[in-house]
Amino acid sequence: MTAAQRLVPSRDRGARSLSMPRLRGHLWVVPMACLAAALLLGMGTVAVDRAFDYGLIPQGVTGSASSAQTLLSTILTSLVTLVSVVLTVMTVALQLAMGQFSPRIVTALLRDRANQLAFGLFGGTCVYAGVGITAINDQSGQVPGLTVLLGYLLALTSLAVLLLYVDRAGQRLRASGLIDLVGDQLHVEIEQRFAASDPPPLQPDVIPAPEAGIVTAIDRAGLVALASQARCQLTLQVRMGDFVAGGSPLLRVAGGDRHKVSEAARYVRLGDERTHDLDPAYGFRKLVDIAARSAADDPTTTVEALHRIHDCMRQLAPRAFPSGHHADAGGELRLVEPVRDWNDYVVLAFQEIRLAASGSPQICRGLRYALRDLVATAPPERRPPLEAQLALLDAAARRHFDDDHDLRVALTADAQGLG
Repeated sequence: MTAAQRLVPSRDRGARSLSMPRLRGHLWVVPMACLAAALLLGMGTVAVDRAFDYGLIPQGVTGSASSAQTLLSTILTSLVTLVSVVLTVMTVALQLAMGQFSPRIVTALLRDRANQLAFGLFGGTCVYAGVGITAINDQSGQVPGLTVLLGYLLALTSLAVLLLYVDRAGQRLRASGLIDLVGDQLHVEIEQRFAASDPPPLQPDVIPAPEAGIVTAIDRAGLVALASQARCQLTLQVRMGDFVAGGSPLLRVAGGDRHKVSEAARYVRLGDERTHDLDPAYGFRKLVDIAARSAADDPTTTVEALHRIHDCMRQLAPRAFPSGHHADAGGELRLVEPVRDWNDYVVLAFQEIRLAASGSPQICRGLRYALRDLVATAPPERRPPLEAQLALLDAAARRHFDDDHDLRVALTADAQGLG
């Protein structure tokens, strides 16, 4: 074999390897393969039924020829309508995702294998039902039992997958869902394109995070019990709602036997998105996002969000905050976790809104009303952070409003802003 001949197969392999990512980027590849597989499956089951003289599955299971034909026809027409509706909704969702997040997000969504398989199942069931309908003989009453029964099972499976698809689509079209989708695909590309290496060594007292994620739950009782058994002290390196990179420090161990707490990471649950269940700061975060995003175009919405922030901060002001120190039954300190204090909540609730909306007299008035009310009702030791926010609001208003009348309006506290 000449050198030129030996090069041809390698060029063919290279061309195939280069074409695979392009094929994976198209939505139609997997569904078309599913259509072909469904056609072959239908022809195969019909052949099996004929080989058994249509007696493999009794008509008591599949129904008479007319009823089976009617059911398969209903399945076929329903799934055709379903595919049309789902594709329309997906197109609209893609347009919204492109406009809100990035036009480059489309490829990641189209390459999502779960979506491709769902469309393939819906389309394949249509093809299979069509094959089953043609195999039923109304005149002789012969029913291909295996073909019809499998058609029913595919229809039920399609219904279940539809519910899963709607749930998955709702999860994926969230901001965090799209970020995770792209991040997961990037992980795969890194694993494929770059040679693996040993991770950097961690200090002997560090327990790393097993994977990347957001802290959504902490089993404090479990960690305290584990530390008590090992006669050590654990210190969490992250707070509730923090993002943790895979392999980064999650806990530190002081004293005792480190090997007995090597599984401590499983007591910290990592998820894809923060939740309200055990993370009250996330509720403030959402309200602040609404207020800050509406500040430029819709100040009334910002003021409405401020009402809810004001109410929640008023409920929070007199309450005791957790210390983050957890002891065992013997009184020994076993777990230390970083927690948010009152000052953290004040900054979270008001600082971004003040920076985003200090040029709007309506929002300035609503924000001033909320801060003044909190200063008047909060315990004395919790007033300084609120007074600091008021002073910063005054300074921002003086920078934005040169006219004395406008400045007086902005410096007036009003629950409705400007009504």
